[in-house]
Amino acid sequence: MTAPVFEEFDPAGDCDCPGCVQARRLGEPGTRALSRRPAVRGLVVVAAASAVLGAATPAAALTTGRPAVQRPHVPGDGEPATPQGTKTPLHGPGGRPTGSGPVRLPATTRTAIIKRAKVWAAAQVPYSMSAYWSDGYRQDCSGYVSMAWGLGTNEWTGSLGQFGVKITKKELEPGDILLYHNPDDPERGSHVVIFGGWTDYTRTYYTVYEQTPPHTRRQATPYPYWSHTDKYVPYRYKGVTPATAAGGKTKAAYGVPGL
Repeated sequence: MTAPVFEEFDPAGDCDCPGCVQARRLGEPGTRALSRRPAVRGLVVVAAASAVLGAATPAAALTTGRPAVQRPHVPGDGEPATPQGTKTPLHGPGGRPTGSGPVRLPATTRTAIIKRAKVWAAAQVPYSMSAYWSDGYRQDCSGYVSMAWGLGTNEWTGSLGQFGVKITKKELEPGDILLYHNPDDPERGSHVVIFGGWTDYTRTYYTVYEQTPPHTRRQATPYPYWSHTDKYVPYRYKGVTPATAAGGKTKAAYGVPGL
């Protein structure tokens, strides 16, 4: 490798840096000669810089045991909070709560839930706590789940639980949700995602469908989520009908085609 080549430059005669001041005081040889040279003549030339950089081997990506995917926005972990709208009617204006009527539980299937979730993921619906998509659902995390479950209203993280029943990790199947509601400060940490099925037999990662800035996405996510790992609770929609295969056996949550 060729060594870098440097061209000297001389300071101005009135340079007040400590080295030049000391040299003038001591009257070192060459001081006056140096002071007569132009103040700016120097140029450091590194002849082999490009060669050195070109020969460098790119650093390998850090391996953390997690897939190399774009990390989603995670509320409450130092990033800006994720605001969410209140309970509203479909196509309703943001901030106007609905009346306190009976809870409706439209029947649906797991296949239908995932199919609806995929529509927003494919369209990359922009995240918004006040905007409503063409189907009438609010474009935030709870509005997304309300849409996927086929609810007649836009719910929020504080009300979605009443439409489901708590289940265990072992019982999770596509179409269920993982819900974290922070009652003390709903806009700090509260979030809800749709479970799309385990990505491998270890059940440490699953396919998530979620509405999060900047838009709806589908990706592999560590169970239960990137942060607040002790806060997320699995729920199953009360109106879901069990999917059965030939022989009347329930399909497994892992390896269901198309999910």
